[in-house]
Amino acid sequence: MTSNQTRLAVTVTCGALLARIACAAALDGPAERAAAVLDTLPVAIEVRLSGDEKATRFVVDLSRKVDIRAFTLADPYRVVVDLPQVNFQLPPKTGERGRGLIKAFRFGLVMQGGSRIVIDTSGPVRIDKAVVAEGTGGQPTRLGLELVATDRASFMRTIAVENRAAAAREPKRRPEPVLSTTANNDADQRPIVVVDPGHGGLDNGTQAASGESEKDIVLDFGLMLRDKIEKTGKYRVVMTRTDDTFVPLSDRVELARSKRAQLFISIHCDALAQGDGDAQGATIYTLSETASDMEAARLAEKENKADVIAGVDLSAETNEIADILIDLAQRETKVFSAQFARTLVNELRASARLHKHPMRSAGFRVLTAPDVPSVLVELGFVSSKQDLKLLTSDAWRARAGNSIVQAVDTFFTTRLAGSGAAARRN
Repeated sequence: MTSNQTRLAVTVTCGALLARIACAAALDGPAERAAAVLDTLPVAIEVRLSGDEKATRFVVDLSRKVDIRAFTLADPYRVVVDLPQVNFQLPPKTGERGRGLIKAFRFGLVMQGGSRIVIDTSGPVRIDKAVVAEGTGGQPTRLGLELVATDRASFMRTIAVENRAAAAREPKRRPEPVLSTTANNDADQRPIVVVDPGHGGLDNGTQAASGESEKDIVLDFGLMLRDKIEKTGKYRVVMTRTDDTFVPLSDRVELARSKRAQLFISIHCDALAQGDGDAQGATIYTLSETASDMEAARLAEKENKADVIAGVDLSAETNEIADILIDLAQRETKVFSAQFARTLVNELRASARLHKHPMRSAGFRVLTAPDVPSVLVELGFVSSKQDLKLLTSDAWRARAGNSIVQAVDTFFTTRLAGSGAAARRN
């Protein structure tokens, strides 16, 4: 068998990469700074798989040597490789097909300064070798994994050993959210609104047939919404992410609670598989133990798998967060969440196309803060050409953003008025 037959990705030449960086560097502002950062990062040039159901090799060609940490996770079976931030210059569909013990794999930024590769395996595996060999004689540096089939009992024993070793090390620092300058001022009493662009990093979310990723669409919208909310001068804004970084679901919840946020708005898009209909329009979701319909249940199940996609070990959650993920929100918080959802639906009617059932409920993990009113906004369906055209339109996003800001205003005005009336009665 020739090496060409085992290749699952097409080599992206360094020349093409340098050309893109040169074009970006010709611009002023953020593009120039981004190009300068890209130029300092190691580059992943090619990925190759070889082997069979007994032993499989995973190789990544890199522009220079990096340190790695490889470990396994169960249910589903995964191999995770943590490494410094890498510029993955690989074709869009790299990782969708597997070979041997590897079903598929994903890669991306998991925090500033750190990238991750997550490999889905067909069963329990042992990492027989995990090395990075520096290239010589013009050859690239190679990150290599040797995976060998094993039984579940041995696999679980290995995980237990890895967990003990990880506990002995200093805990890894989780990604820090980027706050607005005013949100850091404890003396500032203006309400804090958390804007949560879904997905990010190696979790792309759903994807349009034409290639647009949910994580990019919602990040652009979230940054625009942040600016509009801050421009009112009435609120402070906290973003769960401001770049292509993965943030675990529980961290998003914990962030809102730690900042004592008064409102949490998670931004997403949806998609339907071909043949599942042609749904269109925006939908607003609130938390419920039972979904309002089958479609809401499907979406919640899909969104709640984000941590699994990114290789997060959910068993490591603290008791507090684990409780948050399974308990109903406090009654008062649920009332406020529903109130904001209704207000948001009314405001969006004037600027955006709404789904035929625009207000729904489901068990979204990201909405489970018991003391922060929370909604999840599905802006539209990337599987709909009409919706996708709107989602990528600056004019539409501006109108929809203005409607959300108006809903935020109405929500807080009503809430403060209610608090004032209660105080006068007392």
